[in-house]
Amino acid sequence: MKSLAGAAAKRLAFETVGWLLVVAGIAALVLPGPGLLMLFGGLAVLSRQYSWARRYVEPVRLRALRGAAEGVETWPRIILSTLGALSIAAVGVVFLINPPAPHWWPLEATFWLLGGAWTGVTLLASCGIALGVLAYSYKRFRNHPDARHQLDEDIEHSGEMNKVA
Repeated sequence: MKSLAGAAAKRLAFETVGWLLVVAGIAALVLPGPGLLMLFGGLAVLSRQYSWARRYVEPVRLRALRGAAEGVETWPRIILSTLGALSIAAVGVVFLINPPAPHWWPLEATFWLLGGAWTGVTLLASCGIALGVLAYSYKRFRNHPDARHQLDEDIEHSGEMNKVA
């Protein structure tokens, strides 16, 4: 009986983490953050229980890698990505410092920098993840046209597999 409860708790934990990553990934597609990476992680976790999630893991992984490869194709993209990540970190530091609301702030001071230090920590973590993904992408794809070509072939093959399924 104990192992049955443990298995149910483990399944619930995995499903919770999976769905949180899927929702956060979808949100991060339009907000700052590694959206496809989180979506892939969530689908990978959910694929342990759901066949529909299994079908989407590989296509999402490949598209996340394509986005990573495209992000390091040119120096302007690399520089803009780095500056974007560092800008997110700068905002995170502001949240950690928590200065008082400025005189021009139109709302009550309690609505200034909502989320406090935890928002700052998550922004700094997002910056770290973004810089890590950028470094990984640079190492794997920059000046490696064969890696990008193989990825494009894998994506094309994945698209053919989805048509069959």
